[in-house]
Amino acid sequence: MTILDQPLGAIAASNFEDLQQFESTEVLLGYQKRWIADESPLKIAEKSRRTGLTWAEAADATLCAATAKSEGGCNHFYVGSNKEMAREFIEAAAMWAKAFDKAAGEIREEIFIDDGKDGKEILTFVVYFASGFKVQALSSNPANLRGMQGNVTIDESAFHDRLAEVLKAALALTMWGSRVRLISTHNGVDNLFNTIITDSRAGRKRYSVHTITLDDACNEGLYQRICQITRKIWSQASEDQWKADLLRDTATEDDALEEYYCVPKQGGGAYISRGLIERAMHPHNQIIAFESPKDFEKWPVVQREADVSQWLEDQVAPVLAQLNPEHNHVFGEDFARKGDLSIFAIGAIQADTRIRVPFHLELRNVPYSQQEQIMFYVIDNLPRFTGAAFDATGNGGSLAEKAADKYGTEMIEQVMLNQPWYREWMPKLKAKFEDNDIEIPKSLDVVSDLRKIVVNRGIPQIEKGSGTGEDGKQRHGDSAVAYAMVVRASYMEGAPIEFTPLPDRHGGSDPDSDDDSDNSYKGGAW
Repeated sequence: MTILDQPLGAIAASNFEDLQQFESTEVLLGYQKRWIADESPLKIAEKSRRTGLTWAEAADATLCAATAKSEGGCNHFYVGSNKEMAREFIEAAAMWAKAFDKAAGEIREEIFIDDGKDGKEILTFVVYFASGFKVQALSSNPANLRGMQGNVTIDESAFHDRLAEVLKAALALTMWGSRVRLISTHNGVDNLFNTIITDSRAGRKRYSVHTITLDDACNEGLYQRICQITRKIWSQASEDQWKADLLRDTATEDDALEEYYCVPKQGGGAYISRGLIERAMHPHNQIIAFESPKDFEKWPVVQREADVSQWLEDQVAPVLAQLNPEHNHVFGEDFARKGDLSIFAIGAIQADTRIRVPFHLELRNVPYSQQEQIMFYVIDNLPRFTGAAFDATGNGGSLAEKAADKYGTEMIEQVMLNQPWYREWMPKLKAKFEDNDIEIPKSLDVVSDLRKIVVNRGIPQIEKGSGTGEDGKQRHGDSAVAYAMVVRASYMEGAPIEFTPLPDRHGGSDPDSDDDSDNSYKGGAW
């Protein structure tokens, strides 16, 4: 008995819950179910070769076309890049109709008059359903979608010569509630398909993005399904060898990454260009450093607290007093105890959503209790504090929990730094630089930190390995993570927490005081 001999009627009513393990009696794998379950008006899938996503899309198209209009049914149009793909999709739709026990006719071959200049006749494939709707394959001529109404799948989108025009025609259908789906492997970093994905992750477009690498698919049973269909015995060793052979047989490493790991070619190197970083830098934005004296952790707690309190009063209070009380403020943190730096970055959110980082704190080898002391002092004195994002990975979880206990979980995001988080939030950080919507301190160390963000298998993240700063001491992309946390915190919707301004050195509380402290920004409130 093959997989298609299993009962399939339950799929139509399934809630498509996530699957983490392969189930031999399930027809669709986890990532296929999540794709179908996503009812976003616009969605896009960057995928490895031969993961069966188009096959799953045919199931969705069949269910929609087989549904009565009163229940939300509609036509479904498939736009592939060649005739063979069109036939394969329509055959899959016919198979699903039979499996779902939906009333449908046989596959028809019809003559479609291409709306191009020559108006040539094109053979097209279509399945009609008793509902009155159809699943039809169209040519890639954008004009052929004009006047149509229904959902549209643009398959192997990155390989369409006129993707922009096809997409323009397809998007017009969404005015009346239809949906558009783009599915493809990558075809270069400068391809429109990749640009749409990048813009979507940055928040500039509203596509729901699905990523299915070869590893993702295999983790949810792709190779086990292949073994099931081909009647082979699965083992982890055979799966590992199968994947290794696929990668080794590809012409180049770049090709392998593009074909199987959703990494568009020419996408390596630093993620944010030096030019964009330097454009965002302003000399009046400050970096305030604190490094623990030798054996500081052995000092009595009271003495440590007093030493840090004096530093806060001398170095941090003046810059906090310069913050504009009319702006919302957020807090972003990258945690370290020894070796690398803990970075506490402040984000002032302008009326136009532009983010300014008037200062960040760099803490080296500071005990946990004193990091907590500094963190509470800063946040307590932020005007209109609306949220914070903390690196809660490893030992950083303790500081993040203390913040959540005091300010509430709706105000504190405890971030586990992992690939899904980097995939979602690094594009938003990059977009701030690209759109000139962020202002940061001017420092070669900050340049170096931000240049540590590289694309690894399609995901922008901090490159591995340690580095050193201009002072010769260890640092490793620390401020880059803190700034990404600031961007994350800027999306939080916590109600502003008001504050009492710090008194200046003359006993007043005017943020526009004429105090001549070396650390104050002479241009007025930030």
